[in-house]
Amino acid sequence: MSRAAVLGTIACCGLVPLCVAQRHVETSESVAADIRQGGRLVLVLPFDNKSGQSNLNWIGDSFPFTLNQRLSSAGFLTISRDDRRYALDHLGLPEEFRPSRASTIKIAQTLDADYVIVGSYTVSNSGTAQSRIEVQAQVVEVNQLRMSEPIRQANTLPELYDVENALAWQVAKRMDPHFAVAEQTFLSTAGAVKLSSFENYIRGTGAATPDERLKRLEAAVAETPNYSAALLALGKEQYADRQYEAAAATLAKVPQNDRLALEAGFYRGLARFNIAKYAEAQSAFAFVASRLPLPEVVNDQGVAASRQGKDGVPLFQQAIATDPNDADYHFNLAVGLLGRSDVAGAIHEIQAALKLHADDPEATELLNRLQSLHGSTANLKSVVEADGFDPTTRIRRTWSEASFRQAAFQLDQMRALQMATLAPAEQAARYAQLGTQYLAQGLIPEAEQEFQTALKADAKNAAAHAGIAEVRERTGAAEDARKEAELSLKLAPSVSAYLVLARLEMQSGNLAASAGHVAGALRLEPKNAAAQAMRTALVARGQSLP
Repeated sequence: MSRAAVLGTIACCGLVPLCVAQRHVETSESVAADIRQGGRLVLVLPFDNKSGQSNLNWIGDSFPFTLNQRLSSAGFLTISRDDRRYALDHLGLPEEFRPSRASTIKIAQTLDADYVIVGSYTVSNSGTAQSRIEVQAQVVEVNQLRMSEPIRQANTLPELYDVENALAWQVAKRMDPHFAVAEQTFLSTAGAVKLSSFENYIRGTGAATPDERLKRLEAAVAETPNYSAALLALGKEQYADRQYEAAAATLAKVPQNDRLALEAGFYRGLARFNIAKYAEAQSAFAFVASRLPLPEVVNDQGVAASRQGKDGVPLFQQAIATDPNDADYHFNLAVGLLGRSDVAGAIHEIQAALKLHADDPEATELLNRLQSLHGSTANLKSVVEADGFDPTTRIRRTWSEASFRQAAFQLDQMRALQMATLAPAEQAARYAQLGTQYLAQGLIPEAEQEFQTALKADAKNAAAHAGIAEVRERTGAAEDARKEAELSLKLAPSVSAYLVLARLEMQSGNLAASAGHVAGALRLEPKNAAAQAMRTALVARGQSLP
């Protein structure tokens, strides 16, 4: 997606007027500097295997995967593997190339990265119960041509996730000393994925042949059925292999509150579209567009609607408003306008499409036929469809991960700019609300980031303290959760703070105290479902409410 398309997406989301976005987003780096006091574009390179065991090379490829996830949740814009491959290819280097410091800087400059993360690892006693991994990483500040002191982590090999998450937290702190999310929050986001599943996922995404990719990814999902990253990768591989029913079924297993749900929804829509299940395809695209209306997604939603005989014109117009430089969007709008018998409008859009892509025989033929009507609509259908000519709307089959991440990052930056114009108390309220939304989606690091930002604006925001309390509860820091919940209640009573304390007391066996907190929650919201469920649980254990 072009920068203009990103700006259009921001404007369409209603966060700021387009003119404001254009004024402030000349580069993603300049916006990041305004909001975060420095560039935020990060390239994580595969780590070097110093163990001398080639069967452990996959571990090196796993570091960019995990660190990209964690650093993205910390507000950095990370560079994907495809982008990294582009840089290596552009410089004439093989994908497995392990760069020197000088070539690292060159790769980073090719991708406009602000930071590069490099590292290495050794594994001792591999294949035994005492297997242990030791990792060191360094942060290269590209603009300063400076490399940090080594950051080290070590643990048993089955705890590789913990090693990578702890390392990601240390790296985030090194790049942004003001980063306030707790290390335990990063450690608690590992997920219930076995090391063997993780290995199969990493090996599967990097395998050279389709058969090997399918085999590895199927093994990862078989062992860990709720492994979202593996489900997405497997669904995309099944889609590429034209197993459309299987792909749609696999992709549907990615929960809608998962960070990968949008990409999964896009490919699920394509899988349904390819077997002519247009209503299901439209529904899948609509879900994605409701969260982030990228023009390719809105376009495909319109195409799926048009294949059902519905009017896709408003959706095609929305796609063009976001990205006016895509010829196919103009072509699709022209076809949609023909359904309304709007010959003049269709001619205008076909001409726009041909200005962008002159070598389009279908568009040229359609324009000639429409111009032969001289504005009349009497024989529109027979003229357009003569000799079997059948212009149809065009689906966009490529999801640009980089475009999605860039748009999401820019949305965050624009939101921060907008927030900065508000009074501190209002800023805190808005950030606390965002944190609550992230909590509902299970995005714990993102939630804590918003709550901490709220408290920087207003240390007495009760909702932010209640949010931090729930984050601490979910990450196993019970005492910290209790302190934050109690502080929140001193500032202002809330259901969420009462329920954190109620759950903590129930877990410690203090049912009477738990009942007291549940009663407090129900006094505030008598119909609150979570509080009602807690009361039912207490009654089942013989404890009534005061």
